[in-house]
Amino acid sequence: MKEIKAIIQPARLSKIRSALRNIKGFPGMTVSKVEGCGHHLAKPSLGIREELTDFSPKVRIEIVTPDELVEGVLQILVEVGHTGQVGDGIVWVTPTERMIRLSEKITVLDC
Repeated sequence: MKEIKAIIQPARLSKIRSALRNIKGFPGMTVSKVEGCGHHLAKPSLGIREELTDFSPKVRIEIVTPDELVEGVLQILVEVGHTGQVGDGIVWVTPTERMIRLSEKITVLDC
């Protein structure tokens, strides 16, 4: 299993959500409103006040998915999330050792 996280432009969320729902077995996602600033090339130095308030609204998507769905999810996030503008966002993948759905009954064993 892998965890996929993406920071995207808020305007892209609806199209990304629609595209992800078309993946057979898509496990769902968590969406949060966030603010951030990214890497800016050749930007003149700002004062500390401007640097601390130079954030723009973004959306963070978190998906825990089986390995076989990772490439399809990434393809959608990159293709649908891309606008060609500075600040489109980022996507990254990390290994997930274990996931438990709280709605499923599980037995906890003492070791």
